[in-house]
Amino acid sequence: MCSSSACLFHVCWRRGLCWAAAFITQHQQPGDLRMASADLRKELDCSICLNIYTDPVNLRCGHSFCHHCIDQVLDTQHGSGMFSCPECRKKFCERPALHKNIALRNIVESFRYGHIDQEETGIFCTYCIHSPVPAVKSCLLCEAYLCDNHLRVHSKSPEHILCDPTTSLENRKCFVHKKLLEYYCLADAACICASCSLAGDHQGHKVETLDEASEKKKLKLRNDLQELITKTEETEKEVQSLQKNKRKVHENSSGVAERVTVLFRDLRGQLDDLEKRVLSEIFRQEEQLSLALSDFIQQLIIKKTELSRKICHIEELCNMTDPLTVLQESHTGDLCDTEERGKEDRERHDGRDLDVALISHTLHTGLSDIIAGINGGSIIQEATDVSLDINTAHNELHISDDMKIVSKTFFSQRRSQTPERFKTYTQVLSRQSFSSGRHYWEVDVSKSDQWFVGMCHPSIDRKGEQSWIGSNNKSWCLYRYNNHCSVQHDGKGIWLPDNVSSNRVGIYLDYEAGQLSFYDLCVPIRHLHTFTATFFEPLYAALWVRVGSIKICGKRSNQDM
Repeated sequence: MCSSSACLFHVCWRRGLCWAAAFITQHQQPGDLRMASADLRKELDCSICLNIYTDPVNLRCGHSFCHHCIDQVLDTQHGSGMFSCPECRKKFCERPALHKNIALRNIVESFRYGHIDQEETGIFCTYCIHSPVPAVKSCLLCEAYLCDNHLRVHSKSPEHILCDPTTSLENRKCFVHKKLLEYYCLADAACICASCSLAGDHQGHKVETLDEASEKKKLKLRNDLQELITKTEETEKEVQSLQKNKRKVHENSSGVAERVTVLFRDLRGQLDDLEKRVLSEIFRQEEQLSLALSDFIQQLIIKKTELSRKICHIEELCNMTDPLTVLQESHTGDLCDTEERGKEDRERHDGRDLDVALISHTLHTGLSDIIAGINGGSIIQEATDVSLDINTAHNELHISDDMKIVSKTFFSQRRSQTPERFKTYTQVLSRQSFSSGRHYWEVDVSKSDQWFVGMCHPSIDRKGEQSWIGSNNKSWCLYRYNNHCSVQHDGKGIWLPDNVSSNRVGIYLDYEAGQLSFYDLCVPIRHLHTFTATFFEPLYAALWVRVGSIKICGKRSNQDM
């Protein structure tokens, strides 16, 4: 059976087309073979790109696709939260794993290299004059193309050199001597004929037969191919890892965005309630004051009426000519007491206004309650309480009574040499350890320009060069020296383009995600760097100071912003 037939039989058997396999086995006529090849070609097409499979993979439902094609389809389905097979529409709740279809890949490769497509090559057997039959070999000596049948009866003598069909047999001959190219000149990396090796430019050069040189080159190519395959697989793993990380970022982003949306919806509701309470207090005070003022205004109107009546009466008395009538008229009363009482009432009411202090208290209390609720939520990260462990502090470091400030001194503190104490570098660790969750803390670095802040595992060395934070694989830090900043881990540093511009540095740890981030707490806050690692022990906050002092801070106040 010819190589093409064998390939067809293997593919058909693999894909369950037993009738096609039997048909091809029993019928070896060229026309039938071409028809079966066309049918098989369709079976090797990806249903997405409609081209022959490239790196085929299959889903759990059994359907196969090009790896790149199905990856793109699944990416477009990601936003809907449901995945499905493009062929049978089978649903998957989670993104389905893609398994390499090695058998199908081998079949595709065999088909690619073993199948002769006459429409592509356009080379037909020289001796099949009644109907065109694809050539499978060329004889360089005869300068003829041979089909599978004529190849069987062709001479097998060594001078009849067979090769793959080519449209230019002249390229197989030396353009100087017009003889077949039989050797390969190693010095000039050129294919030459026998005459070239005996005389001419290649005389005396080391040569090999074409088969020998070809095998050596194939060996090198196979090694290069294996290396490329390995790199391709590594790249594929990196792509899958990055795609997984991309999906994780998208999921985290969606979760955080949803929580922020809920937070602002709750904030709007709480602010609306607070607005109603404050306005209600304002309107209550207004109503109370308005009632009191209305009562006093009514009293003044009555008083004004009484005064008008008295004015009229007095004017009448003044206009009387009879002295006896004037003297016998009843006494009008003393107006001084009435005037004093009226003045006191006016002063009491004139000084009354809205109780702005009470309104402000209601407003500020409500806002404080809302802010406290925000800080207690999962969106705004509250500062973790971090204090220093004096038992780990180098003897040239002074630790404040509240265990928050570390200062460099020029004399020993004469503390006992415990196993936990740093002995080579002026470093200190926190008393708290962090083995899960998310944590945030801040450091005031305004009184030192040579420091680092970071985190480390407790198994870090306490003396020697490997005990310096950032110089080993157990510690991570942000480092400033002479107005230059870098981040360091495992002895490798990355210089940052800008210095810390504020007085504070923020450190954020997400233990499960394996992320340690540093921030410059300027306005607006600037992200400096994020380490990504697998933490295999609890983490401790770590400080190093060469001159001056640095301070662990609590929650930032509005004055600090």
